[in-house]
Amino acid sequence: MQRQGLDGTMTAAAPRPSAAESPARRALRRFLRHRLAVFGLVVVVAFLLAALLAPWISPADPLQTSWTAIRKPPSAEHWFGTDENGRDVLSRVLWGARASMAAGVISVTVALLIGVPVGLLAGLAGGWTDTLVSRVADAMLSVPFLILAIALAAFLGPALENAMLAIAITASPVFVRLARGMTLEVKATDWVEAARALGNPPWRLGLLHVLPNIVPPLLVQATLSIAEAIIAEASLSFLGLGQQPPAPSWGSMLNSAQRFLTQAPWLAVFPGLAIFLVVLAFNLMGDGLRDALDPRSERK
Repeated sequence: MQRQGLDGTMTAAAPRPSAAESPARRALRRFLRHRLAVFGLVVVVAFLLAALLAPWISPADPLQTSWTAIRKPPSAEHWFGTDENGRDVLSRVLWGARASMAAGVISVTVALLIGVPVGLLAGLAGGWTDTLVSRVADAMLSVPFLILAIALAAFLGPALENAMLAIAITASPVFVRLARGMTLEVKATDWVEAARALGNPPWRLGLLHVLPNIVPPLLVQATLSIAEAIIAEASLSFLGLGQQPPAPSWGSMLNSAQRFLTQAPWLAVFPGLAIFLVVLAFNLMGDGLRDALDPRSERK
């Protein structure tokens, strides 16, 4: 579009400003521009669908044994081969996705429900409450994640539910520290000070003014923690502290496969590849969400 200047020449008119783009739409646009993050999202959705639809898409019963099909290599009949008991490996991988994805999502959700309120309380209250919460979180974080999860799972007993609880407790200090730090940062902003000056009680400040502004980093950390939780569940199952045989789990499948690495390598390749892909996908998603939710990462 052109317009005539005072001297009679035609100049290009400045484009009209478009309607303000919502933060959610802007974040979605940034995320979709991150190709590796989109790839990670596709892989995660594929594994979630495989876990949900396992009863219908599995070619065989994951617990059904066949003494005439022991350690058969991949073929048209058994795409991923069979294990030492003649069970279809593809079916067990699909059903094992249920245990791993449930452990990742449920344990991190519980860790969020524990860590975020505690961290929010510590950041808002300050004083001895903040000191006590910070010292307890520091003490738990001083122990390596997997070591603490193994200790808790061994104390609670071998079961998938106990493993998820152990992972949730172990992961919660990370969310406590993150929620506390972000709360202290947001609490010092002008709009929160203005809300406090207007007489808003602390609970209203926390729920309406602080919590919505600390959700983005918590979402990024949750995505990355799911990947860590899946590795932890596989490790616990490998050690016999998670999903109990004969129920399928990627970790227990790797434990059984270690005896046949030379004779039947496919027993370890496919569950190991599943762990690798889903953990990589969640990490790629986390990187994409971090860039998408950070306004400073806007690409020119």
